[in-house]
Amino acid sequence: MRFRVFVLAALAAMPAMPLSSLLSAQETPAPQPEVIALKAARMFDGRSDTLVSNGVVLIEGDHIRAAGPGLAIPAGARVIDLGDATLLPGLIDAHTHLTNESTDNWLQGTIDNLRRDVPEAAIRTTANARKTLMAGFTTVRDVGSGEYIDVGLRNTIRDGVIPGPRMLVSVHALGARGGHCDEGGFPYNLFGPEPGIDRGIASGPDQFRDAVRFQVKYGADVIKICATGGVLSLADEVDTSQLTLEEMTAIVDEAHRLHKKVAAHAHGNEGAKLAVRAGVDSIEHGSFLDEEGLRMMKEHGTYLVPTLLAGEYVSGRAAVRHYPPEIANKAKQAVAARGAMFRKALQVGVKIAFGTDSAVSPHGMNAQEFGLMVELGMPPAAALRAATAVAADLLGLSKTLGTLEPGKAADVIAVPGNPLSDIHVLEKVSFVMKGGQVFKGEVGR
Repeated sequence: MRFRVFVLAALAAMPAMPLSSLLSAQETPAPQPEVIALKAARMFDGRSDTLVSNGVVLIEGDHIRAAGPGLAIPAGARVIDLGDATLLPGLIDAHTHLTNESTDNWLQGTIDNLRRDVPEAAIRTTANARKTLMAGFTTVRDVGSGEYIDVGLRNTIRDGVIPGPRMLVSVHALGARGGHCDEGGFPYNLFGPEPGIDRGIASGPDQFRDAVRFQVKYGADVIKICATGGVLSLADEVDTSQLTLEEMTAIVDEAHRLHKKVAAHAHGNEGAKLAVRAGVDSIEHGSFLDEEGLRMMKEHGTYLVPTLLAGEYVSGRAAVRHYPPEIANKAKQAVAARGAMFRKALQVGVKIAFGTDSAVSPHGMNAQEFGLMVELGMPPAAALRAATAVAADLLGLSKTLGTLEPGKAADVIAVPGNPLSDIHVLEKVSFVMKGGQVFKGEVGR
């Protein structure tokens, strides 16, 4: 209350600007934004199956003015010639957790997190955000955090205080008591009073409606729910449904009424089917989905965000990980099922958006997901679209992001060589521009 009084008093004490100054400010023409011409040997526009040669993207201010092969460069434009590279739209990761990162030892990582206070945790997230941006990911959907760190991170990036990707955040994920979104598997009262809707835990349709409103009130851009058990939790079964159809329907109805999309963590087949019936916008992971469930997703237009990279880490394929037996066993089950599920999703024609679950894997390695998608049968151009136009559609940002087209935000990256010949060049991003600002790769500046 004292702070509010202080602010109001300070505003009242400010001298009024003379009318002549206001008129003078209105008459002064705004300076014309600089035009930047990006050139490279090739360009991928975010929608095509092929690349074009002699790619040029013209940037004016924070938006794309034009994009195409061999465009004429306006007089006075600043030219950035990236040589034997491919220009692409800024990449989008639809499943991250920038406010955390797991370690090779689950127990030690848990202890380390418990010992960190909120300021330290928040400062650490800024490094994660920078790594993600430098890897070419100019937009992320962050699906679950704590202590509102994701909201603060989003806002400081948005305001230009720190470098990082554009963020859509979910605040607390919503789930059942004792489920994957809860802190199960530990003694009673270890973490203080039992959590309620302020931390995403509820019971029954009415409580979950209120939980949606709570998250939105405190900054959520998207609602995340835990429809089934998870891998990195102690007390729940990975393939078991955790919310009723009525609860999920209430969540989706309330979220959509407030113009927010719903992402459903769902490994288990039956829980995923309930989530699709309830109208969620995406299924995250989907490890045990069968053909019926995938065909339901196709029919409803539900996106799949497969997070293959997370499986590489929890299974020990990418790095040796030490987990309690409860977690290690669930990880083996989920990873063993995911390949067949992904191939079937391709056959059925489910819409697939790029997402990594980064935090399970180290931040900044997001592009390794491309190689896994292609290895399981996805054409390289489709994998690129999954992280550009398709992900933008899922996030509701297709009017401003996801393709190199006039009027879109000036989010442009470059990679060496040809990503359709070698998808792994996405792991070597050489140039990053977000909103017209160069963050990586301009020689001499």
